[in-house]
Amino acid sequence: MRPSEAIISIAVMPEWVSLCFLQGAKLPDPDKRLLGSGNVARHIKMESGAVTLDEPAVQSLIAAALTGAKVTIPPDQKRQFLIKSVSVKQRPRRPGAARCKKKR
Repeated sequence: MRPSEAIISIAVMPEWVSLCFLQGAKLPDPDKRLLGSGNVARHIKMESGAVTLDEPAVQSLIAAALTGAKVTIPPDQKRQFLIKSVSVKQRPRRPGAARCKKKR
């Protein structure tokens, strides 16, 4: 599975944790739990334990996201746990990219 085919993601911020539905714009949300206004993704903001993964509304959203995913997860597929970090100060991605910016 490629990162662009991801279904659910967890983003950890200093003040809260967001459960991100990366294909969530079209999910049914009768309890109005999803936040965001983008064309693709939606999220649930979990602050100080106020929202848990065990809540029926959250479980329903997770089930709907898995059922309606563009690419399904085969039951026999080996599970992956990926951790990616986002840094405020990132080095240039390509050698020489920083020099190109300085010349302008």
